Amino acid sequence: MAYDNTNSGMLARNERRMNDRQPEYSGSINVDGVEYWISAWVKEGKPGGKMEGKKFFSLALTPKDQGGNRQASRSVGQRSQSGDGFDNMDDDIPFD
Repeated sequence: MAYDNTNSGMLARNERRMNDRQPEYSGSINVDGVEYWISAWVKEGKPGGKMEGKKFFSLALTPKDQGGNRQASRSVGQRSQSGDGFDNMDDDIPFD
């Protein structure tokens, strides 16, 4: 029987990181049978916010069928009009 990796993935430290814009962690994930690249940055909550002083992961997914172009990352959880589950992001880094 083959291993079913649906709705699972892996994340590891990015050993090739050259600057702060590149993810601190990267890997791959399968969501409902679709393969994505996953990127993660460690962030700290801003003063006055609900995460103030707490560290958290900021995540971005890129479909693997985009020819391996990880630059077109999309923020997790944002819905689009097209119904694919994500909005296209024009920013180089899609989060603060």
